[in-house]
Amino acid sequence: MKRKVFRAVAILAGIVGVALVIVRADDPVTPTPFPLTAIQRPVGDGFQPITRIQAVPGLDNRRVALGEKLFHDARLSGDLTIACANCHGLQQGGVDGQKVSTGVQGRQGGINAPTVFNSAYSIAQFWDGRADSLEAQAAGPIHNPLEMASNWAQVLGRLGQDADMVAAFRATYRDGLTAANIADAIASFERSLVTLNSPFDRYLNGDRQALNAAEIEGYRRFRELGCSSCHQGMLVGGNMFQKFGVLKDYFAGRALTDADLGRYNVTRRDEDRHVFKVPSLRNVALTAPYFHDASAATLEQAVKVMGRYQLGRELPPQDVEFVVAFLKTLTGEMPASAHP
Repeated sequence: MKRKVFRAVAILAGIVGVALVIVRADDPVTPTPFPLTAIQRPVGDGFQPITRIQAVPGLDNRRVALGEKLFHDARLSGDLTIACANCHGLQQGGVDGQKVSTGVQGRQGGINAPTVFNSAYSIAQFWDGRADSLEAQAAGPIHNPLEMASNWAQVLGRLGQDADMVAAFRATYRDGLTAANIADAIASFERSLVTLNSPFDRYLNGDRQALNAAEIEGYRRFRELGCSSCHQGMLVGGNMFQKFGVLKDYFAGRALTDADLGRYNVTRRDEDRHVFKVPSLRNVALTAPYFHDASAATLEQAVKVMGRYQLGRELPPQDVEFVVAFLKTLTGEMPASAHP
């Protein structure tokens, strides 16, 4: 009997990115048709690459409430015009819907803003993973000249003139108003921004009616194509770094930007060129445009790009349709703070 040849294909980060896809070399490109009626059942006790998301335990409600105020406070920016919520709109999927965000004095950065929702469970913050915690991330935009263009001395001076803010910090932190406590409060609030009870979470919990047949088929193809090798776990991503453009050079013929270098900007290792944090796919239907460069305007386009550059093939329209149907089931319930 002819020995089957297997090849492991490493994949990326992107919106329906795939990594370490195992495919038989003699398999056809198009997935074998699968009868929908055969999979209209909830997930059983077997291994599933995606797990249900849970609220972050043990949060201090006072810190969360204080962090929420700071998240919407433009006094953190140099010209008093930009708050965290400007680029991470809580009613817009935790993003601003723009290719790049606009900071103080109309300045624009060079990379697409990632969602703030569920960021508590991410392996690191920012596309290049340069911040190892939400506290470290909170300080980044404040000091970035293209975003808030401020500094701790300026922020502390302004907030220190607000008697109510000073009192709130004294009631919440033993040492009161400090830079570290500002970052901690914002991080505490961001940890509360977990989107629970998506249709797919309900499906994982055994609800037979949570997904329709097309969405279940989309999940099957999502796994069969290899997407779940990168996009797995509680966040459906967010827990590893991968190269963008494994089987085909995504950046060929493009004018490279600093943002395109990805994690190389942090490590300065050649192997980290064009390597990015795999984004979470939770609420992905709400966070267009996609990728670090915002080059895909729709989920359909994003799935096609991943097939082309990460799998090295053009995905059939039906594959794209089913996978997109599944991705839309990952939209969870917005936390109370996201409602006006």
